[in-house]
Amino acid sequence: MTATAALVDDLAPTGSLRAAINLGNPVLAQGTPADPTGVTVDIAREVARRLDVPVEFVCFDAARKSFEAITAGRADIGFLAIEPVRAAEVAFTPPYAVIEGVFAVPDDSALRSMPEVDRAGVRIGVKEGSAYDLFLTRTLAHATLVRGPEGSEVFLSEGLEAGAGIRQPMTAFVAAQPGVRLVDEAFMQIQQAMSTRKDRAPETLELLASLIEELKTSGFIADALERSGQDAGLVAPPA
Repeated sequence: MTATAALVDDLAPTGSLRAAINLGNPVLAQGTPADPTGVTVDIAREVARRLDVPVEFVCFDAARKSFEAITAGRADIGFLAIEPVRAAEVAFTPPYAVIEGVFAVPDDSALRSMPEVDRAGVRIGVKEGSAYDLFLTRTLAHATLVRGPEGSEVFLSEGLEAGAGIRQPMTAFVAAQPGVRLVDEAFMQIQQAMSTRKDRAPETLELLASLIEELKTSGFIADALERSGQDAGLVAPPA
């Protein structure tokens, strides 16, 4: 990734690379808005290093807020799950990591698979605007979504039949919550990618895509995941 003047002007027009970080996904980002950490933070720092510009982190507690910051021009890059609704407004690199969406249900629930969850009368708690909210919105045929700040929270507070979320935090939630278990079968594979506005120069988009592939094959992504206490096996396969 060569830091030409044109590339810097296109991707970091303010002179700093403004990176939207979603602290609401603890697999990909941790820490605080003042001191974020995690694989997405490390990737953003590396992009800024290649551009030879400072990095500025703009932190949010939900993916939908990161998406809004990118589309509104308040952030130059972000890290989002690839979803058709989002792809209509932002450009994605190849995925750098793949995580799973799973359901939590009461211990005594008969629900044990995606087809069983997707039936009339089943209410599923989801984090509003999350990748799994978007996915379930377009794929469910019978079940109903109930949106809130976290799928696990609305699942408990409203006594729903299921709650949806990312496997790692949902596993921790189930371990801390008596009377709740996971549906082991993942209902989706969530491809996480770097994103930016679609009106970037084609050369900029190509270079970002190439950089993500380089960071995967070099071990950078795996190392960043491990440093933040995550499974290096989450690295996405080469494109």
